[in-house]
Amino acid sequence: MNDFLPPDDMKFSGIAASASNMIDPFDRAVTYLRVSVTDRCDFRCVYCMSENMTFLPKRDLLTLEELDRLCSAFVDKGIKKIRLTGGEPLVRKNLMSLIKSLSRHLGTGALEELTMTTNGSQLTRFAHELYDCGIRRLNVSLDTIDADKFRAITRWGELEKVYAGIEAAQNVGLRIKINAVALKGVNDDEIDEMIRWAHGGGMDFTLIETMPLGDIEGDRTDQYLPLSVVRANLMDNWTLVDIPYKTGGPARYVEVKETGGRLGFITPMTHNFCESCNRVRITCTGTLYMCLGQEDAADLRAPLRSSTSNDPLYAAIDEAILRKPKGHDFIIDRDRKAPSVSRHMSVTGG
Repeated sequence: MNDFLPPDDMKFSGIAASASNMIDPFDRAVTYLRVSVTDRCDFRCVYCMSENMTFLPKRDLLTLEELDRLCSAFVDKGIKKIRLTGGEPLVRKNLMSLIKSLSRHLGTGALEELTMTTNGSQLTRFAHELYDCGIRRLNVSLDTIDADKFRAITRWGELEKVYAGIEAAQNVGLRIKINAVALKGVNDDEIDEMIRWAHGGGMDFTLIETMPLGDIEGDRTDQYLPLSVVRANLMDNWTLVDIPYKTGGPARYVEVKETGGRLGFITPMTHNFCESCNRVRITCTGTLYMCLGQEDAADLRAPLRSSTSNDPLYAAIDEAILRKPKGHDFIIDRDRKAPSVSRHMSVTGG
């Protein structure tokens, strides 16, 4: 592994006077940064990607050193939580060197949490290193526990490999939350079983509504399953009690009395969470999206590369935060065939 740590005298390592906290036009403090370290993935999930994806040229991606500098600038400006995403983040070569470097902000207390969303396929290889670098919690995206269905959803994935990765992560002390996209006619018949499986393994379980991001094969209206309907159906079999538990993300949680476990709902379509949004997203090319459901973006790669000083970068971030919208415009219906947002989820990060 090619480790790197920024030298103490590097100009971007300190907090400049312009590194003030980020408050958007609706008086929301931005404290949560999601960073897509790659648009590549070893799966081709049907709701996320086309099977024959065209990925970004490697020359367009920020280097790991640039990602470190960019994330560190956001820490200077008040970010308290960083989530690394993809694509599948663990397919990025030498990613562990970036994670090791970013973990210095955990040591200083400037960063409260460094975490990751993964499909679990690489965890047997990397779980121990992730823990050693200060990561304590992972989200694992898993939409079914039926092996044949898993292969159909992911096109390329192997369920047993994900199971082994989850076990490896738990064995080194990482807490796991399972994220599942609710898909009508696909996994709606096994949600009860997945709750039992996740809670039986000491894992939280969160359901997510599919979102209209990127052109995919198939019609999203055939996949879309409102979680209001799912929750009503679950209440026939489970006692769901609302709880104030928060992880910093958009999920609303209940306790399932029969299992004692937590069940989350992420509902961008039926009950959006925009009023409390504290998040922004950076792509692997250095593009900042202030809202997952809007096309407006800011180029941070240019100011990042224009100077060894962070001042141009801070200025670009400040200008972008002042454009953060009140909410998204996601729509799924049969009259609107085009996605609400043209880019794929793998570009922005899950």
